[in-house]
Amino acid sequence: MTQRLRLAFMGSPDFAVPALRALHAAGHEVAAVYTQPPRPSGRGHRETPCPVHRAALELGLPVRNPTRLRRDAEAQAEFAALDLDVAVVAAYGLILPAAMLAAPRRGCLNIHASLLPRWRGAGPIQAAILEGDAETGITIMQMEEGLDTGPMLLASRIPIGPRDATPAIHDALAEMGGRLILQALAENPAPVPQPEQGVTYAPKLSKADGRLDWAQDAAALDRRVRALNPWPGTFFEHQGEVLRVLEAEPVAASRAAPPGTLLDDAALVACGTGSSTGSSTGALRLLRLQRAGRAALPAAEFLRGHALPAGTRLG
Repeated sequence: MTQRLRLAFMGSPDFAVPALRALHAAGHEVAAVYTQPPRPSGRGHRETPCPVHRAALELGLPVRNPTRLRRDAEAQAEFAALDLDVAVVAAYGLILPAAMLAAPRRGCLNIHASLLPRWRGAGPIQAAILEGDAETGITIMQMEEGLDTGPMLLASRIPIGPRDATPAIHDALAEMGGRLILQALAENPAPVPQPEQGVTYAPKLSKADGRLDWAQDAAALDRRVRALNPWPGTFFEHQGEVLRVLEAEPVAASRAAPPGTLLDDAALVACGTGSSTGSSTGALRLLRLQRAGRAALPAAEFLRGHALPAGTRLG
């Protein structure tokens, strides 16, 4: 029979919800759930709790929303007073100070969405797709003060298919994280230091990362569309309007043309080579598009109301 542990769960977005539900269903005592505070959302800017907060309320678990931890002695003391066996962290959003990392008897375990030491940092799923990695996975890590530098307890991997986008990989890893943290708590495996070689970092994404640079090759642009879906999304400009690209695919071009040139009337865009702005035989077929404030549409339907004729140069 699995030992029942007293724990705190610390997470905020959708990615962390399956792990919280798995821990609760397994019978562990969740003494407190820590999440980011509710924030204004939607057209009415109403204060809205994050996905983990909502799940915790549904499960009848107590929720705490400190705005900071590192220089908040009261919050640190409240955490220590929980008398925890372990804390489980998954995309929480606040840095835990040393005193909190050391407070639980088994420390703090992080559910990280990469195969460490590859893709430490804030956007590991997107980074893996952007770089064309053949696989990714979940690493359960013993937390320390460095950024995702702690020793590894368990890891599991999945392939990244040639048409996989962030939502599918995200959901698969979220479910995997729930299963793997239960295994780590039950087996308490010996920690293994991360290798010093192969360390890469996944920076936090911004809206500017979504701009499509047609000088890149078609395969790289396709990966960007898949990686940055749904946020921050990918886009280009046409006649002063920002148009979002929700789905695309790389294809052979019908003819050579400068990058950003529409090669036909069905949203086929000439791309570059990634190293120059000369003509290329690679192209990106735009499959799903969206105007600001409008519904996303298949390209054929979109083009009936917003023509993008052959020969046009996109921004």
